[in-house]
Parts: sequence; structure tokens; C-alpha cells
Amino acid sequence: MGRGKIAIRRIDSSTSRQVTFCKRRSGLLKKAKELSILCDAEIALFIFSSTGRLYDFASSSMKSTIERYNRTKEEHHQVLNATSVEFLQWEAASLRQQLQNLQENHRQMMGEELSRLSVKDLQNLENQLEMSLRSVRKKKEQILTNEIQELNRKGHLIHNENIELYKQVNLTYQENMELREKVCATNELIGGASKDTIIPYGLTLTENSNVSIHLELCQPQQQTDGTQARALKLGFQMH
Repeated sequence: MGRGKIAIRRIDSSTSRQVTFCKRRSGLLKKAKELSILCDAEIALFIFSSTGRLYDFASSSMKSTIERYNRTKEEHHQVLNATSVEFLQWEAASLRQQLQNLQENHRQMMGEELSRLSVKDLQNLENQLEMSLRSVRKKKEQILTNEIQELNRKGHLIHNENIELYKQVNLTYQENMELREKVCATNELIGGASKDTIIPYGLTLTENSNVSIHLELCQPQQQTDGTQARALKLGFQMH
């Protein structure tokens, strides 16, 4: 019966953890030794236990292996730095070339430095300019169309607002005419009243076609019984 797989996680039991460490440490050291013999590899191995104890293995001198490691690591960093510098230099040169090409194309589109171009190059440049011009005109027409549509929309809104204002003016005019008719009717009633009739408050109405209508409610004269009414005045003008 095969041995079951062990989950790769920290072992909770300290006793089981120590037993597993001893077994696997021995196996790891054995594998490192076999690898160095079979493949002629230079191997240096360090193991620190959970208690801080050191276990090591070296196929040759531990010191020489560590020096070789540090030397190789430093050379690797130098190679990486040199590669980075070369890459940056190449990228800078590529960007300078692209900038130069763009500037040359811009001058040619502006009609400058055309002496080195052949007839075919000039024809290609002309076709490119015509395509660019069509694109510019199309974009211009689109912008103008959008502006015209927006102006038409605003004009329609203003037209509707003018119609509403005209309706309000007519309504106000009708109300003023009705009020004027009421004032005229009141004038006729006052003019036809008997002069002997006692009116508690005097009402004076003055009407002229060229002046405003003025109504005034004034205090009556003192009565024979000595009583007086409180003064009340009402002014109304209509143009």
C-alpha cells in the first residue's frame, strides 16, 4: 500500500516537526552529494533548524564556493547594467531618428525641401495632402452642421417664448379693457345718482381721454349730530 501525500504546511506538533526535519535534512544532504558526484557540480548547502543550529555541505571548499558565488553575482549585475545602458542608448537613437523623420515630413508637407523628392514621391505627397484636405473639410462641415442645428434649436425655443409672451400681453390688454369698462360704468352710476342722497363717503371720478383716470374716496362732511367717520382714502389710476 502506497504512502499517502502529506499536505505542505507547517506541522503543528513539535515532535513530528523535529522528526520530519531530521529525515528530510538527511535526504537533502544525500541528494546534494549525489548530484555533485554524478554531474561534477560545485554545491554548497546551508540549513538552519528552527532552533538556530547550522547544517552545511560543500562538494569542495565552502569558502571558495562562496567567493565564486559573490564573483559570479557581481559579474551578472555588471552584464545587466551594461545591457540596460546599451538598450537605453539604442532606444534614444531610435527616438532621435523618428523625430528627424517627422520633422522632414512636416517640412515637405509645408512645401519645403522638395528638391530631393522624385516625381513618384511628389505624387505620393500630393495624394496624401489631398486626403488630409478632404478629412479636414469633412470635419469642418460636420462642426458647422452641428452649430447650425444648435442655432435652429435655440431659434425655435426663442420663437416659442415670443408666442407665450404675446399671449400674456394680449391677456393683460383684455384685462385692462375690462377694468376700464367697469370704471366707466361706475362713473355713469355716480353721475345718475340724486344730489340729495346722503353718501357716507364722497367719490370723485375724473376722466379725460388724454389723462389717467383717478378715483378718490375722501372723508364725508361733519354731520349735524356731531359724529365723525374715520378718514379713508382710496386712490386708483389707470393709464
